[in-house]
Amino acid sequence: MAIISDFQEDEAPPRQQQAAGGAEVEEALAALLERCGGALPFLQAAVGVAHRRSGLFRDPSAVSKVTAMAAAARAEVEAEERAAREKPESSAEKDSMEVDKKEEGNVRQPNAGNGLDLEKYSWTQQLPEVNISVPVPEGTKSRFVVCDIKKNHLKVGLKGQPPIIDGELYKPAKVDDCFWSIEDGRSLNILLTKHNQMEWWKSVIKGDPEVDTQKVEPESSKLSDLDPETRQTVEKMMFDQRQKQMGLPTSDEMQKQELLKKFMAEHPEMDFSGAKIA
Repeated sequence: MAIISDFQEDEAPPRQQQAAGGAEVEEALAALLERCGGALPFLQAAVGVAHRRSGLFRDPSAVSKVTAMAAAARAEVEAEERAAREKPESSAEKDSMEVDKKEEGNVRQPNAGNGLDLEKYSWTQQLPEVNISVPVPEGTKSRFVVCDIKKNHLKVGLKGQPPIIDGELYKPAKVDDCFWSIEDGRSLNILLTKHNQMEWWKSVIKGDPEVDTQKVEPESSKLSDLDPETRQTVEKMMFDQRQKQMGLPTSDEMQKQELLKKFMAEHPEMDFSGAKIA
């Protein structure tokens, strides 16, 4: 059986022999590691041998030297783990950045009506509804119009011509509460009633440029027309949007922080060193 102290006390062989013998030494140590039943029993045995067969621990700095070797081994492991993580992450981050750039390029500042002014049409919105304005040739009559409103799809155009709008709605609409009309013979106006009247649409048609919903502003004059529960919800949404824009916690996050503070105050005997309170 290979004895660790024998490896420590032998004189250093020539470089070529050392390189050749390194594999043999490692194989012998690996066999001993297996026989000891694990790394810690192996190290314990090695320390015992070094204590009994050498004067290593007569040196006051021996412990720090052994600790330094263990720290160096740990540093190598951490470097290997970090390299293994960073390789796939860097690829994922690159893909994520590309997606973010595409999304940023498709997100725009809202117009005065919380919608967007696009090339073929413009739209505005409030929480309950979306209003679309499509320019048409002057003198256009309703009988020339194609306006097909479905729960999840909208098709708008003039008969005999390619559709002006044709695609899947951003969110479902209440078909029975949707209307369209010709205004002054120059504009086709469409009202879509939202199925969920407590959320902002980012676009009318999926795939079209999107509005930054964190920057939309409900008409304050209309808040008073809402029932108390709905008004409270809208005001909460407006508050949370302002908080997000300033990088501050939302109302829900603030409530959680207050609950955590209260719990910590009621249980001073517990260790909350890992808890975070903004």
